[in-house]
Amino acid sequence: ALAKNKNLWYGRGMKTAEATPELDTLPKRPRGRPRKTVDERDDGNRRQALLAVAAQLFRRQGFAATTTRDIAAAADMQSGSPFYHFKSKDALLYAVMEEGMRRALARQQATLQAPVGTTYTPREQLRILVQVHLDVLLGPGNDFVPVMLYEARSLALRQRKHLAQLTTDYEALWIPVLTALHEQGLLRAPVKLARLLILGALNWSVQWFDAKKGASLPELTDAAMALFLKES
Repeated sequence: ALAKNKNLWYGRGMKTAEATPELDTLPKRPRGRPRKTVDERDDGNRRQALLAVAAQLFRRQGFAATTTRDIAAAADMQSGSPFYHFKSKDALLYAVMEEGMRRALARQQATLQAPVGTTYTPREQLRILVQVHLDVLLGPGNDFVPVMLYEARSLALRQRKHLAQLTTDYEALWIPVLTALHEQGLLRAPVKLARLLILGALNWSVQWFDAKKGASLPELTDAAMALFLKES
C-alpha cells in the first residue's frame, strides 16, 4: 500500500526520490527567509540619507530647480536609485516635510519633560519651546522644517491637510504654556495672537539669520523672550 501511495504522489511512471541519486548532488535550499542583501539591509540608512540631502537641496536651490539626478549625486547613488525609495520627486518632498514635523514634535515633547523631582515654570517652558524651535529652523543640518515653510505650495491638497494636522499638534504644545503666562500677567498679547506672532517671528528668522554674522541661538532666544514677555 505504501509503494502504491508513492506512485500516486510522484505520478504514473515517475521515479521516486530514492531512485534518483542525482538529486542528492543539488544544493539544499536554506531554511527560513532568504538573507537580505547589503543594499536591502541598508535601506533605512539610504532612505535617511536621501531625505537629508533632498532637504538640503530643496532649501538651497528650491524644489523646482532641484532634480532627482541632483539628489542622487549628492547621496552618492545612481540617478534612478531615489525611485527605489520614493515614487517621485513630489513624494520625496512630502517625506522631507513630514519627517521634519515629526522630528520637531518629538524634540519639543521630549525637552518639555522636566527631570524627575523637578518642574519647569511657564517661563522656563516657553524658553525651551523657543530655543528648540530656533534650533529646528537654524541649527546645522536642520533643513526639513524650513523646506516645509516655503515649499508647501508644491504639495497636493491631501498632503497639505496631513501636514496641517502635524502642525496643529506641534502648536498645541505652546497653548498651555502661553495660557499659564497670560494668567500670570506676563504675556504681552492674548494667547491666540501671541502664538501666531511668536511662531511667525521665529519662522521668519530663516530668511535673515546668518550663523557667521548673527547672534547665537541662546542670544536669539533671550531676545524673543524679552520681546514677548513682561518682566516678572
